[in-house]
Amino acid sequence: MGEIVGAGLLAHVPTVVLPHETRLELNEGKEITLVTGLNELRREVFERDASQEYDTVVVLDSHWATTVEFVVTAQQRRAGLFTSEELPRGMCRMPYDFPGDPELAENIAGFADKHGTWITAIDDPYLPIYYATTNLWKFLGEGLPDKKWVTIGVCQTGDMEDHLRLGRALADGIAATPGRRVLLIASGALSHTFWPLRQLRDHESSDPAHIFTAEAREADQERIAWFKEGRHDKVIDTMDEFWKFKPEAKFFHYLMMAGALGERDCVARARQYGEYENSIGTGQVHLWFDRPAGGWTGSGLPAHPAPHNPHSRA
Repeated sequence: MGEIVGAGLLAHVPTVVLPHETRLELNEGKEITLVTGLNELRREVFERDASQEYDTVVVLDSHWATTVEFVVTAQQRRAGLFTSEELPRGMCRMPYDFPGDPELAENIAGFADKHGTWITAIDDPYLPIYYATTNLWKFLGEGLPDKKWVTIGVCQTGDMEDHLRLGRALADGIAATPGRRVLLIASGALSHTFWPLRQLRDHESSDPAHIFTAEAREADQERIAWFKEGRHDKVIDTMDEFWKFKPEAKFFHYLMMAGALGERDCVARARQYGEYENSIGTGQVHLWFDRPAGGWTGSGLPAHPAPHNPHSRA
């Protein structure tokens, strides 16, 4: 039986992969703590000792928007050079190379019907990749060649319930993959309104004072506090309020993760890496959730019971 051994809500902003000197120029001579936070997270979690080993990282990618179904990557290996269509000056010909996990991908897709949704595993080597995955891999995966990375995109025609259903299928697929130990990454921001082009260069500092509105900043900080208290129920139950502040991808990256961890019953408390920071108007933070001793829902059991795997060859 596979298991989820850790999860994170992590920022992937382009500034983290800019040259050090450029980052200092943009941030009043100071390093942005989103960088130092990722470095610390790698040391404490992604390079931790063998007693807490993991096999696979599943990225829930807020930049990859599908339309008629959810898609999970199923390649044996993904490698190439990434140039961003959004910011090609800052993210240009960045190399990436990591193994995938086709068995896990197929198992996740195999639980679509059970949860009333549509999931397809795709192994096309030409499938595009997005910087919500590659930027985090550069910090957390590069140099760890045995760790498998898989990506699942959001579905732009889906709603909150659809993304929770994806999370439930994800948890079942992991449980049905023998021996698999998985880290989940919800890759995306909190509030997500950019300053207009003619103003944004006045708001490139990481200081939260540059968040687009004070109300958006307060909404972000309220949810960060709830995450630290393990109150995922409050975050989920107030999504209508949070949507007013346009969280990235409607916060679907988090909702997919929540669906896998028990949704409102999840009691995992967040540890913050780095500070809550601005990125040209948007709210960014790194929050990591260790699995509680009593399980993700505090029951001593996985978030979802171990299912029968309809695609098992056993």
